[in-house]
Amino acid sequence: MDTQTASTHSTLSYFKEKYQRVRNQTQHLCAPLEKEDMVVQPIVDVSPPKWHLGHTTWFFEKMILEEYFESYHVFHAEYNYVFNSYYESIGKRVLRTDRGNLTRPTTEEVYKYRAYVDEQMAHFLDSQTELSEQVSELIELGLQHEQQHQELLMYDIKYILGNNPLFPAYTKKEIIPSLKSRSLNFLPVSEGNYTIGHQKEGFCFDNELGVHQVYLHDFEIGDRLITNGEYLEFIEAGGYQNFKYWYMEAWAWVQENKEFAPMHWHQIDGQWHQYTFFGLQKLNPHEPVTHISQYEAAAFAQWKGMRLATEFEWEVACHQYESTIHKQANFVEGAALSTQTAEQNHFQFYGDAWEWTNSAYLPYPYFKTETGPVGEYNGKFMINQMVLRGGSFATPQDHIRPSYRNFFHPNLKWHFTGIRLAKHV
Repeated sequence: MDTQTASTHSTLSYFKEKYQRVRNQTQHLCAPLEKEDMVVQPIVDVSPPKWHLGHTTWFFEKMILEEYFESYHVFHAEYNYVFNSYYESIGKRVLRTDRGNLTRPTTEEVYKYRAYVDEQMAHFLDSQTELSEQVSELIELGLQHEQQHQELLMYDIKYILGNNPLFPAYTKKEIIPSLKSRSLNFLPVSEGNYTIGHQKEGFCFDNELGVHQVYLHDFEIGDRLITNGEYLEFIEAGGYQNFKYWYMEAWAWVQENKEFAPMHWHQIDGQWHQYTFFGLQKLNPHEPVTHISQYEAAAFAQWKGMRLATEFEWEVACHQYESTIHKQANFVEGAALSTQTAEQNHFQFYGDAWEWTNSAYLPYPYFKTETGPVGEYNGKFMINQMVLRGGSFATPQDHIRPSYRNFFHPNLKWHFTGIRLAKHV
């Protein structure tokens, strides 16, 4: 077997294995749900689990099979309209706000759609003696895209179940009290020029490209995430009642929405509880706080006399102090389904909760929009959003890296987001 043939065989084997693993994981995450859970859309930000199953399947059908597999026959002519998310270049689609109205196709039909596309993808890969660079990149993008939706799926499942008046558990598990959180200390980073962006081999999204230099002043960054107990101190000190900690826009948001605590926190008979994937539980003060908006993260930092790190400070500190993923990092593979206290010498740069930064989501120098539909993947969202770094307990481990840039509007908090403090020296 020559080098090129071996490389092609290796690439095809890689995609066959990863495709099956990623696709199975999505259905595994949906396995505990009832059919009634699959169609609910309580708010615009939450998509029904059934829609995630269909949309991630549509990506492979539309981007790969229809384009590159001559013998492929579309499963259903109207599914392009039903499961297209935001790709204007591909055509009309169901409004995001109306995804919960899709009682049809049924959940069973969507699973049949997945099975059909999976079978056809297997035939497609088996039929190839060599994958072009373009097709290889599209398959990898499709798999990375599905991993993104696996995490979105977990956000949405928790919101759906957590806003059910019965607070049903997603799964049963014996709750073992976590270790007490260690005292918060700070890690120093010296001033200087640093290189930012994806610099290694392997996949990255287009928003990580444009390797460039930034100059940073001396700063210090927290050696762990902020805990529930520490955030509770902010609440009890009247943090939500004092305008001086909040941006003007954020203060208006607090008053308009009557915000008073992280999402999924409930005060019952004078005691704080938190909805978890295991049902309603007493608040654990030692675990990292999550379901925090960027507004709240910034206000907490202001109350502490500190600030949030920029995304560049975060990336540099991550490289310096936790460049490789710590063995205790809390990702979806560990099945913890909740944040965990930081172990000794583990700084939580990876996993547990996405960390809000104080950086707007903007293009790096030399950013280039790709041609075709994939050009709509990231660039069109580079306005009015803030960057998050690090991953969460719902992130697949092989999906994260120091340069990964997540982004959301600063008022959102249904996702698994937390706080890391920083300060000037």
